[in-house]
Amino acid sequence: MFTVQDKAQMTTRGNDPEEVLKQIGYFRSGFPFLPVVEAASPGNGIFTPGHDEIDQLKCFYAEKCASGISVMKFVPASGAASRMFKALFTALDDLKSGKTEEEVLAGNKDAREFYSRISDFAFAGDLKSALASAGQPETLRTLLEFLLTSAGLNYGSLPKGLLLFHRYAGHCRTPFEEHLVEGARYARDAANVVKLHFTVSPEHESGFRDLLARIREAYEAEFGVTFDVGFSHQKPSTDTIAVDMNNEPFRENDGSLLFRPGGHGALLENLNDLDADLVFIKNIDNVVPDTLKEPTFTWKMVLAGMLLRVQEQLFRYQKELNEKYSHSIESGFLAEVASFLENTLHTRPDRNHYYTEKEELVEYLRQKLNRPLRVCGMVRNLGEPGGGPFWAMNQDGTVSLQIAESVQIDQHHPVQAAIARNATHFNPVDLVCGLRNYKGEKYDLMAFRDPQTGFISHKSKDGRDLKAQELPGLWNGAMSDWNTLFVEVPVETFNPVKTVNDLLREQHQ
Repeated sequence: MFTVQDKAQMTTRGNDPEEVLKQIGYFRSGFPFLPVVEAASPGNGIFTPGHDEIDQLKCFYAEKCASGISVMKFVPASGAASRMFKALFTALDDLKSGKTEEEVLAGNKDAREFYSRISDFAFAGDLKSALASAGQPETLRTLLEFLLTSAGLNYGSLPKGLLLFHRYAGHCRTPFEEHLVEGARYARDAANVVKLHFTVSPEHESGFRDLLARIREAYEAEFGVTFDVGFSHQKPSTDTIAVDMNNEPFRENDGSLLFRPGGHGALLENLNDLDADLVFIKNIDNVVPDTLKEPTFTWKMVLAGMLLRVQEQLFRYQKELNEKYSHSIESGFLAEVASFLENTLHTRPDRNHYYTEKEELVEYLRQKLNRPLRVCGMVRNLGEPGGGPFWAMNQDGTVSLQIAESVQIDQHHPVQAAIARNATHFNPVDLVCGLRNYKGEKYDLMAFRDPQTGFISHKSKDGRDLKAQELPGLWNGAMSDWNTLFVEVPVETFNPVKTVNDLLREQHQ
């Protein structure tokens, strides 16, 4: 299937030819649906802490930080903001094609809201200054051109992390800055160092570094911390091959193979490269102004405290199971561990399999406990698109908690579709991860993903149709073999900005 030139191209990019062949196989066979057993709910897979437990978990986390554990915030921030401005790009194209301002505003409600409330955006001052410097009037067309294109702010080509989101007295902040502020409150270590890691596009890394250089000193002085900020890029080796409609490799006009970014699941390798005891994961656009941050601070600490409390018990069991011979482990202890696995870590055994031999049971428990641990915040579903918390069947017959995207569930199967419809909670990408075992050794996270949870979509290039493939998603398929806990968090901790007009919501003003 591959020529000498193809293999040379893969070598240069870092793509493994065997992995590429597997990807082509998935195009041909398709990905299986994830069999969900039931939706997770409060009391059935989702923990809802009371007031006393909230305080206890916060204190437990604070004590662990003071004792010297290493903490880091991991923020996927490479996505371009172009989708935020889809409706505004349409309006600008319509104006360029000859439509009048009145016609465009009448037919584009998003552009109409944007234009009527232009002064309410944090970037309004910069935008109006750019127009004034160029001697341009503030018409709908000039506002759009100077917001979206290189004639002005060029927001249509920048990542979300570098856009002005929130206005304060005397200054405005980007999401990048808001994550620094968050980190200073709940991710500082015993030495008051705040470690953050952002995945960014190569072409925008200098923009992030320039912004950090401008604001670092002021924020460090304000919060009494030192920021340790790292950046990385999505690796070309994680790009996936594209195929034509006959599932043959799609070739560019020069005959070379076409590879496309593999989605946020590609960032598993970036996460795998990090060195910390505990890692918070949160999307770049889910930030709020300071007046609304307190619930975020509280619940991040609750999730972290939950992880550390469970991990303490998990490590004790791991040590015993891994350092003793099977025959010397007491049966009562094995029963205790099995109960912990089923009732705390929510992993139910294969109901068709009975562990009649002690050695077999010990091996099963070792395997299930020797995995990364994550605690995921879940909010009540208010209609947002995306994944949610479910009990799902694993390939080995066990049932465990999984985050499942809607495309992973067979919507044409009446029972599966009904389970998906009855889900009450939504995944806001609010995770805390434990990446080490009881010895302090890092897990190889690549060993705990399910490669059969990818996704195929239809695209086009140069007027030709093609199929593209996304890797298992970072918080669903890429973490499918982790030990998982779900905690209900308040909906006010979830305030994503998907379109520019979301910045007009009360939470962002």
